[in-house]
Amino acid sequence: MSRGDGLRWLDSLGPQKIRPGLARTRALLAGLGSPQSSFRTLLVAGTNGKGSTAATAASILQAAGLRVGLTTSPHLVRVNERIRLAGADVSDEALDSALSLVAAVSGEGPLRPTYFEALVVAACELFRRARVAVGVVEVGIGGRLDATNVLDPEVSVVTNVEEDHLETLGPTIENVAREKAGIFRPARLALTAGTGAALDVLREEAARVGARLVEVPPRADWDGISPLAGAHQRSNLALGVAAARALVPVDDDTVRRGIAALRWPGRLESVPRPGRRPLLVDGAHNPAGAVAVAAHLDASGLSGRVDLVFGALSDKAVEAMFGPLAARARRVVLVAPSSPRALPPDLLAGRLGRPDLARAASLSEALSSLEEAGNEAPILVAGSLVLAGEALALAGSRDA
Repeated sequence: MSRGDGLRWLDSLGPQKIRPGLARTRALLAGLGSPQSSFRTLLVAGTNGKGSTAATAASILQAAGLRVGLTTSPHLVRVNERIRLAGADVSDEALDSALSLVAAVSGEGPLRPTYFEALVVAACELFRRARVAVGVVEVGIGGRLDATNVLDPEVSVVTNVEEDHLETLGPTIENVAREKAGIFRPARLALTAGTGAALDVLREEAARVGARLVEVPPRADWDGISPLAGAHQRSNLALGVAAARALVPVDDDTVRRGIAALRWPGRLESVPRPGRRPLLVDGAHNPAGAVAVAAHLDASGLSGRVDLVFGALSDKAVEAMFGPLAARARRVVLVAPSSPRALPPDLLAGRLGRPDLARAASLSEALSSLEEAGNEAPILVAGSLVLAGEALALAGSRDA
């Protein structure tokens, strides 16, 4: 489908470097008549698992009969994935219309937003048009100065705090935790599965702000019901359930139905490919994410059986991401995700200190090089959500 003026305008905004600050987003929302005041908000931050947690809460609230809007980032295949209305990705027409309105308000001056900011504002407008009762909103990066923090959440969630985006949020994990705690609100509930030094900071910030912080432990209650693989998802599911229940009364049967209906692609997603080896696709775009994938490989008996296609962006801790995955792979092929920030395979091999590693010019070429007749073990594609999206599009598991 041809792109309308709003979608073309969105394309013209990115990619851009992070521009922390709330002023542009506040002004744009005001120019639209404050659409964010038309729905209740659940705001979800964290280093890993925030998308899974947000999607879980949204699915449970939907199962409870509420009209729910969900906005997340980044997208894997199509930008429409970033905004869901009543469980479905927003249509091209609706997204184009909302973006055209945002563009008209912004103009070309100081209100011209980033790509992410434009989509946050468009999501709020679309939530208003769809008359959603609850907007579940995933924070982009950090919290305090993220565009989503212009919202007024009834419940705030910080899934966890790990060493990622230190150049923007750091330099220490305590700094990162303080930034993420910026989404806490006085006299309102905040939920977390954080641990260690980061949890100490979250507690301090909650006390300073006057938020009521509740620590939510992981639970195995939904093993066998959730479509999300990996023991690390137990924490995200527990947070999603707690967040949904903080907003509306939800019984156990509704929770189970919501979790069973959950759709969150590209996170340890098994992708069959008739006549070829299946894929196991995960972003694993920071060290903690890679460790979680490695633990799943161990627990599922796949360690030592998978082959790995690995690609990453240049601003990531690629050495710490690569190690846990490569240690469990028979063979490795390096590729570059389709991003201007991607590390070319030769440079990636150099960063890893592994000039011996095979490289491919494309994901398709990498996968073809790993095909083996009679081998039914999956090929793991990991290291970047951009690469995960490419794998899903290539395998035809999502519209592209």
